[in-house]
Amino acid sequence: MSEQLKKDLIDLMQIVGLSGHEDRVRRAIAARLSQMGIAHETDRLGNLIARFSGDPYAPSVMVFAHMDQLGFFVRKIEQDGSIRVERMGGVPERAQASQAVRLCIGEGRDIDAVIANKSHHATTPDEKYQVLTTPQIRIDAGFTAKAEAEAAGVQIGTPVVYRPNVIELANGRIAGTAVDDRAGCAVLLDLAARLQARKSGPPVAIVFSVQEEFNLRGAMSAAQILQPDIAIQLDLMLACDTPDMADRGEMVLGGGPGMSLYSFHGRGTLNGVIPHPKMVALFEGAAKTANLPLQRSAQVGVLTDLSYIQQMGQGVAAIDLGFPCRYTHSSLEVCALSDLTDLAQLLETGLAQIDPDFNLNRD
Repeated sequence: MSEQLKKDLIDLMQIVGLSGHEDRVRRAIAARLSQMGIAHETDRLGNLIARFSGDPYAPSVMVFAHMDQLGFFVRKIEQDGSIRVERMGGVPERAQASQAVRLCIGEGRDIDAVIANKSHHATTPDEKYQVLTTPQIRIDAGFTAKAEAEAAGVQIGTPVVYRPNVIELANGRIAGTAVDDRAGCAVLLDLAARLQARKSGPPVAIVFSVQEEFNLRGAMSAAQILQPDIAIQLDLMLACDTPDMADRGEMVLGGGPGMSLYSFHGRGTLNGVIPHPKMVALFEGAAKTANLPLQRSAQVGVLTDLSYIQQMGQGVAAIDLGFPCRYTHSSLEVCALSDLTDLAQLLETGLAQIDPDFNLNRD
């Protein structure tokens, strides 16, 4: 198990980065890349790109994971100093009450607060089973007046995220904020070190993307810059090894990396990914070569920005890879470090098998 991968994950989970405000996360990742001697660039949206040259006759590859996290934006400051917010991304409203949050004013000036929850002793029988919607909640940062909150830097549009938290569990498992998708970013850093040491292989661009939780926007601009032949997206996959998830699939925490065979949002944006069969075969073969487990996922209700990238240009051979994750989009998600390490090894092995003879023709 890579101790550096674990350290990168824990460090990244403790950095705030709401969609559109990923700059602190990007700077931390850029510093790690510079520490490794890896050149990088940033596009106008804030995507961080590191390129690794390779055989110019082999298909070019883009491997990416998103830096941003879900949360809230301040929409109003009440006269009593309490704060009202709008939800940004798929925050589960039934998991909001009494959560600790952080108002992202600026580095060194952030303010911790709590989502108010009515005192139990005054709760009526009907209220005990009600879930407040995001527009109904109030955030208490201890301010006693609107002017006090404003003087501290809180204003309409201030980003709010769950207060960063990391808890090490038994059996190499990590719980905490923004496992989605700081775990994917940690895997990319591990992969970057592996690519730096390789002797051959295709051209590969690693992308740490922005605004995935906000309508899947960021990675598209990076793909337009890179024009890849192949796109591989890294994100969580639904662990189905708890009683409430048992009927959703067979993916288990600690059972190795996952490969999506079908994803579809099923609501709102009618989009998803059915992977290119050559990519499925590539990673099935890579798992056998490296003697790694490879789990399979087919889910409705899941969507990644890969769904848009696969349609660019003449079409991009696309596949979603990932790691099992429990309690997704809550303030405390759970992943297994062994799955992340195996995912990095799977990527390294699969990429090494892409050569000039790797034919993406469907026939």
